[in-house]
Amino acid sequence: MSIRPHIYLLVGLGSGLGASLRLLLSVGLHQPETLWPWATLLANCAGSMAMGFYATMVSEQGAWQVSEAQKQFVLAGFCGGFTTFSVFSLECLWLVQAGYPGLAVSYGGLSLLAWLYFVFVGYRLAKRYSLV
Repeated sequence: MSIRPHIYLLVGLGSGLGASLRLLLSVGLHQPETLWPWATLLANCAGSMAMGFYATMVSEQGAWQVSEAQKQFVLAGFCGGFTTFSVFSLECLWLVQAGYPGLAVSYGGLSLLAWLYFVFVGYRLAKRYSLV
């Protein structure tokens, strides 16, 4: 696949928008009294579901016909900027450093299962509502 230069700009713009929304979510859900990183879990679940839904809707058999630029803006850009593996990894490290290795492992396991579940939910919603 050959990517045209303007697509790089669109992915950058989408990433900035996704990351900004992710920051707003983190600030809005900040709870210093809890160790569990709710904002990251929620962002990654919502982003996984959005990615599963959108990718299915814009697939070759999908109901939406969009340009490659729009696909990349949403999938690589917005969803990529909104979700975050690096913050998840850092939060696991912080839990271990704080003396909660069991919580870190449970957070990691639950996160992986949740992300897979929500990407599948997005896929199934798209299939159901588009009759793909």
